[in-house]
Amino acid sequence: MDNKVNPNVKKVVLAYSGGLDTSVIVPWLKNNYNCEVVCMCANLGQAEELDGLEEKALASGASKCYVEDLREEFISQFVFPTLRAGAVYERKYLLGTSFARPIIARRQVEIAEIEGADAVAHGATGKGNDQVRFELTYQALNPKLQVIAPWREWDIRSREDALDYAAEYNVPVSVTEKSIYSRDRNIWHLSHEGGILEDPWLEPEKAMFQLSVDPEDAPNQPEYIEIDFQEGIPKKINGVARGPISLISELNEIGGRHGVGRVDLVENRLVGMKSHGVYETPGGTILLEAHQGLEQICLDKLTLHYKDMIALKYAELVYNGLWFTQLRDALDAFVDVTQERVTGTARLKLYKGNVTLVGRRSPYSLYREDFATFGEEDVYNQADAEGFIKLFGLPLKVNAMLGLEGARRGRHEEPDYSKFKRD
Repeated sequence: MDNKVNPNVKKVVLAYSGGLDTSVIVPWLKNNYNCEVVCMCANLGQAEELDGLEEKALASGASKCYVEDLREEFISQFVFPTLRAGAVYERKYLLGTSFARPIIARRQVEIAEIEGADAVAHGATGKGNDQVRFELTYQALNPKLQVIAPWREWDIRSREDALDYAAEYNVPVSVTEKSIYSRDRNIWHLSHEGGILEDPWLEPEKAMFQLSVDPEDAPNQPEYIEIDFQEGIPKKINGVARGPISLISELNEIGGRHGVGRVDLVENRLVGMKSHGVYETPGGTILLEAHQGLEQICLDKLTLHYKDMIALKYAELVYNGLWFTQLRDALDAFVDVTQERVTGTARLKLYKGNVTLVGRRSPYSLYREDFATFGEEDVYNQADAEGFIKLFGLPLKVNAMLGLEGARRGRHEEPDYSKFKRD
């Protein structure tokens, strides 16, 4: 396994989780690159045991380990901008893993500068999307750093291989039964892949879910909640102000007990293959429904329809790891303008896996009952509709005229419009 030494790398910053793979990567980097290894672990709300992580990294051979709480900036700088954009990948996926990678990689690059490192490394496999998301961020923020991706180099191919390597180099590994599922968790969501999900015909087993109860077991009475937004950013739950971490955590708990936010999706990976995953995003599902409900009354027709179009591009950029791009910055500028008046309250009903918008109000609401009624008002004269309909339907009329006259005169012969009476 140790068949390569690269003298050009003196110090590397590794994205470290404390799991088997990244623990083994520490001695592998030292053995194959003869370099110092600095570990970096980001707390994004993954609910995994972070206590003792520094000691574990040092015991694995690292010279130092940064353990940093990045939850608040993760939410404010990555989650909320994506929510305000309305970005959803392939109709369902709320991008929980996708936008978690660029904040980790950004901090890696920053620590590499602090430490004077000349390389960065990650534990993503060569078959998935995460390798792209990590490495595009490295390129965007510091292309001079060398990138090391052990899964594309080493001959470790199984859990048993990794355990053998750990034993050989005295890497501390907790003796726990490995789940049949591959999971990724942060404060926004929990994803599940592998196991029986490798067959997209099979229904996910009840015991697999961790953030949400089975909708069949959810309370038999609905729960109503109100969420206040200010310029498209959620600020309160039921009238009580919440910081970003507290707000999402509470909504996860509320949505989870009602079985809200489960998604079963066969998606198109960036690397060209399809994959089957199940996502749990209770709080995010509630927030998306609430935000879209408020936009219904706060955005004009042209802006709302165009925003729906850019939401697709925004989701594609995030999924494909293109967070640090000029295009996303430009789309954010557009979204910022659209959100200037998205202030108000959305009311939602949670029941048996469903979240239903049941009310919305805003001081900037464009909905006016007196404008929308059928009564005779100064702002709307029904007689004006006749001319509008004639102009709006003119292409239909011309097409019909061609059909009536042109079919008899020949396909390529221009019809005689003078025969048609003007109205």
